[in-house]
Amino acid sequence: MSNVPVFVGLDYHQDSIQVCVLDERGNVLLNRCAGNDWRELGRLVSPLGVVRRVGIEACCGAADLGEELTERLGWDVSLGHPAYIAKMKGSPDKSDFSDGRLVADLTRVGYLPGVWLAPAGVRDLRRLVSHRQRLVDRRRALKLQVGGLLREQRVRIDKGRGSRWSKAWTASVRDNDALSKHARWVANDLLDDLKYTEGKVAAADARLREATKDDPVVRRLMKQEGIGEVTAWVLRAYVGDFRRFKTAKQLSRYCGMSPCNASSGRRQADAGLVDGCNKLLRRTVVQAAHRLVRTCERWSGLAESMRARGKPACVIAGAVGNRWLRNLHHAMKATEAAEATGV
Repeated sequence: MSNVPVFVGLDYHQDSIQVCVLDERGNVLLNRCAGNDWRELGRLVSPLGVVRRVGIEACCGAADLGEELTERLGWDVSLGHPAYIAKMKGSPDKSDFSDGRLVADLTRVGYLPGVWLAPAGVRDLRRLVSHRQRLVDRRRALKLQVGGLLREQRVRIDKGRGSRWSKAWTASVRDNDALSKHARWVANDLLDDLKYTEGKVAAADARLREATKDDPVVRRLMKQEGIGEVTAWVLRAYVGDFRRFKTAKQLSRYCGMSPCNASSGRRQADAGLVDGCNKLLRRTVVQAAHRLVRTCERWSGLAESMRARGKPACVIAGAVGNRWLRNLHHAMKATEAAEATGV
């Protein structure tokens, strides 16, 4: 084995991996296709020198491979942001050979736009949270279909039957004589599907409670104002460790709650919120902001002052969510420090 420092770029695919190895001067020592297995990667790269850094373009499966390379081979692995790497490629000609070379070169010079390699437990929690959200989206879609069917058939449910989607209201929709024969069958089928989906959502909630019952971060989040179970689960899954953000502004931007600047020359303008974020995470923060405006005096006061200046509701929700996230960052760090010192 050589003592030459080398830098590795991996272009990940489900069945194969393009491996490019460079020395400190950028000379290509290896650029070939290999199997998707950490043992084969070790056999190919180890004889060429001492691995300084490894870069992988983040995609489905790349995190699991990166974790294996770190644990099994002791390599320093970084995940590269796929959107930024795509912009850097710039060439109309695309191949695995050139992609691996680019990732290796970015890794060598320290320009790889990195993303966080979440631990296996956090990635598993993300799968649970994403699955629950898909079930919730399906439940909402079924309710919209039932409501659309009632409007199409011009059927009104008596308000005395209870609030919308209560048990009494749902029972009134089922086998309703005001619906046509086939519409009645469709409505009953949708209601059966809705009942099944609600049971699946409840099962997902129970699974998430079991998965996070001993999680210290979730426990700290639940102590913060305006955070319930679902908000805590989403923040834990997609933010992970609050300590990885040096400033509260970084956390707010990661959650997609920072204003997007669209200035050029003398023109100074904003373009809403930054777009590069997890949409479920941002949606959860926006919902928390609306809830805080209704229930918390501090944030309702901020909303009233902005409303008096003519700000629309969407801008108010964005501002409250932005400031709340920054406050949450400091509160979480302070709570963790207090627990560490036993105060």
